[in-house]
Amino acid sequence: MISVEVKLASNSYPVYLGSGLLAADELLKRHLGGGKILIVSNDIVAPLYLDQVRASLGKRDIETHIIPDGECFKTVETWSGIIDKLVGMQARRDANIIALGGGIVGDIAGFAAACYMRGIRFLQIPTTLLAQVDASVGGKTAVNHDKGKNLVGAFHQPAAVIIDSSTLASLPEREFNAGLAEVVKYGAINDASFFSWLEVNAGAIKRRQEDTVNHLIHESVKNKSEIVSQDEKESGIRALLNFGHSFGHALEAESNYSRFLHGEAVAIGMVTAARLSEIRELCEAGTAQRLASLLTTLGLPVRHAADIRISGLTRALALDKKAVVSGLRLVLLNAIGRAVIDNQSSEHDILAAMEQSVASPD
Repeated sequence: MISVEVKLASNSYPVYLGSGLLAADELLKRHLGGGKILIVSNDIVAPLYLDQVRASLGKRDIETHIIPDGECFKTVETWSGIIDKLVGMQARRDANIIALGGGIVGDIAGFAAACYMRGIRFLQIPTTLLAQVDASVGGKTAVNHDKGKNLVGAFHQPAAVIIDSSTLASLPEREFNAGLAEVVKYGAINDASFFSWLEVNAGAIKRRQEDTVNHLIHESVKNKSEIVSQDEKESGIRALLNFGHSFGHALEAESNYSRFLHGEAVAIGMVTAARLSEIRELCEAGTAQRLASLLTTLGLPVRHAADIRISGLTRALALDKKAVVSGLRLVLLNAIGRAVIDNQSSEHDILAAMEQSVASPD
């Protein structure tokens, strides 16, 4: 087992990584408070891992709440169901929520923990690659609105993150590939040597070799924790973690959160942002193609079909929560491994980059 410390001015916490950690009862007990426990999971993950987590908790006062799987259920209504469960079990301020599942479970359960009695303790036990390398670390919690992704939320840091990499064995290939988008993101924005390592080891990654996968999880968590430690609530450098997300979130919203997995939309969004960077002459020609080549090798899309209208994407971008008064704030590239926050892109250039991301008809 290895660990990474997310160092914050307050509420610092550890991220543990290893195989078989769901059975490490001492980790769970170390980071739980003395009150009642609500485990929030979904109907895919719960049959696989819920009993194991319950067994690790021993004779604690435990209840469970199972939500449907899918981005379309990341709603205020689903969040309200968790709150109703907490009220029904008469949970107090010493209660604990355990988020057992992927990024959607973590986001909704974390938001419930942030809101119930103005904040209760929660633990993240992420079971998907995307959640392990990104969503479980950093304290962002939220639900979606019909008009945009993650528009309703709060910052609420977990007491700990426990990553059991053995859970990835049950992850479908498409879900595993989607998580790799966030892994590539860290190399693209902050770590050129890690990006090169991903290029060299793409085959081993696709085969899910244990040492290789554990290394990419560790490097991803380390990269994110370094950035989050400098900027907990995204007033500055943390915005770099949104590389590809403005375009990706627009794509998800325009397709009603039903066509793309989050990582797939982010992959397309990252290449769009890289193309915009080239159009703006912020980086050298070929940067977008290098990024697209790695993503394609890892089984991710880099373009979307023409039936998703650019006009709809621009409307979704206008509501992007990362926008500022002076314009849409985008994360662009100066080079692989070096990103910049920019709000100077013209509508003409943004549209040009988005049009390049439309797949040619067969």
